[in-house]
Amino acid sequence: MKKVLITGATGAIGEACTRYFADNGYFVYIHYHSNQAKAEALAKELKDAQIIKFDIASSKDVKSALQNIEVDVLVNNAGKTNDKLFFWMEDNDWEDIIQTNLNGTFYVTKALLPAMQKKKNGAIINVASIAGVVGNAGQANYAASKGGMISMSKSLAIEVARHNIRVNCVVPGFIHSEMTADFNEKDFQKLIPMKRFGNALEVAEVIFFLADKANYITAETINISGGMVR
Repeated sequence: MKKVLITGATGAIGEACTRYFADNGYFVYIHYHSNQAKAEALAKELKDAQIIKFDIASSKDVKSALQNIEVDVLVNNAGKTNDKLFFWMEDNDWEDIIQTNLNGTFYVTKALLPAMQKKKNGAIINVASIAGVVGNAGQANYAASKGGMISMSKSLAIEVARHNIRVNCVVPGFIHSEMTADFNEKDFQKLIPMKRFGNALEVAEVIFFLADKANYITAETINISGGMVR
């Protein structure tokens, strides 16, 4: 049975990915940091799953949690925002988001990559954001972290292709989730050619395709934005 680790598995996209991979025969490592109840409920519901707790912003915590874990697929989905206009952004506002979103992706990937290289097989999908492609006012820290994930993915894909490991990014636009819960969808429809927000399942479907089906796709960045980014 193939195995996948999904970071941030208790969020909307993470949960959708967890269910999608499980429904398609994968053993799923359900990562969480604080929402233990949600993680346990997911694991109880799914047949082949195990919860795993660590702080992706801590290199030491990641290494300790993942030292005996091997997977066929890694989905780096965990992340957070702390939006402020650049003028008002403090050092900690910047460093915290970079540490979690970008450095955390590095820590988790670095921990699991050696086993993939040894097996000469694997897929890594990094969940970035349209902010990392086009920027967004009030999100310089978040955009920098997600843009860094995209660039890191392209570079890593070149390095590990000879080991039959593929690395790709997905770039969601406005998706119904915790991050967009306070948004009025109608206010954004004029920006989106498809005139609606996406849902987490639509993101999970693309992630699964890149992980399990797309054997000749690597170093790509796939927009899931209803035509907003093109």
